[in-house]
Amino acid sequence: MRVLVASTAGSGHFGPLVPVARACVDAGHRVAVAAPGSFAPEVARSGLLHLPFDDVPPEQLGPVMGRLPTLSTEEANRLVVTEVFGRLDARAALPGVTEVVEMWRPDLVLREPVELGSLAAALAAGIPQAVVAVNVSALMGRVAAYLTDPLGELDGLVGLPPGTCCAALRGATTFTSVPARLDDACGERLASGPLHRYRETPPAPMGLLPERWGDPDQPLVYVSFGSVAAGIPTVAGVYDAALEALADEPVRVLMTTGNGFDPADLRVPANTRVERWWPQAEVLPHAAAVVGHGGFGTTMAALAAGVPQVVLPLFASDQFLNAEHVAACGAGVAVTGGVGAAGALPAALAAVLHEEQYAACARAVADEMAALPPVADVVPLLEELAGRVSAG
Repeated sequence: MRVLVASTAGSGHFGPLVPVARACVDAGHRVAVAAPGSFAPEVARSGLLHLPFDDVPPEQLGPVMGRLPTLSTEEANRLVVTEVFGRLDARAALPGVTEVVEMWRPDLVLREPVELGSLAAALAAGIPQAVVAVNVSALMGRVAAYLTDPLGELDGLVGLPPGTCCAALRGATTFTSVPARLDDACGERLASGPLHRYRETPPAPMGLLPERWGDPDQPLVYVSFGSVAAGIPTVAGVYDAALEALADEPVRVLMTTGNGFDPADLRVPANTRVERWWPQAEVLPHAAAVVGHGGFGTTMAALAAGVPQVVLPLFASDQFLNAEHVAACGAGVAVTGGVGAAGALPAALAAVLHEEQYAACARAVADEMAALPPVADVVPLLEELAGRVSAG
C-alpha cells in the first residue's frame, strides 16, 4: 500500500501524523509526505520521504496576516480558516499535490484536517482519504462552517459536483489520539464520519532535566506556550508576564520558548529556568503541573502523563477549545483573557496543585489514554479504507 501523508507547514499539524505514518512504514507500506517546500527540514527530521508542493507566495499571505492584529480573536480565526487554510494554502498546494497523486499513485491520502488541497486532489482522482485529528472532534465541526464557500470553489477547480468537498470534509474517517473523556467533555461533535481512537507509544523517558535551579523541594511547574507564540508580536509578551506572575510563588518553573526569541532577553526570576527547548517527555515525569496555551502537543502530553494543567489560550480557536475541554473534564483550569490575564495564573496554579480533584481527573484521562488501542492497530483500518489487505 502507498500512503500519501499531506500536511500544511505547521509542526502542530504535522506532528500527530508522524506516529501513524511510521506505523504504516513498520507494517511494510510505502509512505511519502506532501507538504510545502519550506517544510522540508521538519519532514526530514521525521525520516519520511518529502514530495514538496508550492508555498503560498509571501505577497499573497502577507496582506491577510497583516489584518490579524486589527481583528477580534473570533474574527481573526475565521479569517485564517477561510482565507489562509481554505483558499491560499489549498490553492497553492493543489497543482503540486495533484501532480504527486498522478505520479506517485497513492492508494490512500492521509491528511491533517485543514490540508484541503489534498482533499480535492484525492476526490478528483477517486482515491480514498482519511484524517488524523490534531484537536478535539468539535473543532472540525466548527471549522467546517467557515469553509463552505472555499470548498465549493475547490470543487469547481477540480471539476467535482458542488458540495463534494464539503461533504467529504464532514464525513471523513478520522483517527484520533484524543480520549473520549476529553473529546466529549463539552457534548459537542458536529462531524459525521467514523472515528477511531488510538494511543501513541513514545520512547520511555529518562527523566532528564537541566542543571539544578530553584528550590528542589518545591513542586516543578512546566510552562510552555508552544513554538509559535514567541514570534507573534501581539502575544510574545506572555513570557515576561507569566514569569512575573509566578516569580514569588512557592514553585520552581521550567519554561521553554522555542526559537522566536533569545531567552536571555527575558527577566528570569530566581525560581525559574528558561530554555529554548527541552523534551516534554523528560520534564513531565517530574512536573506537578503544566501551564500552557492549549496547543495540541503540550495539552495531550500533559494529559497522557496524568499532570493537571492551567490553560491560558492566546490566539487560535483550537487553543480556546482545548482549554474548554480540559476544564470541563476536570483535568485543569482555563484562564481566559490572553496575555492580560497572566496575573490570574498564581491562583489557578494553586488550585491545580493543591485541590486533589484536578490531579485525580488528570490521572483518569491518562488511564483512559493508556487503555486505547496502540497506533499499530490503525494500519489494518487504513488498509481496509484503501481496499488493500497486504503491504505493497
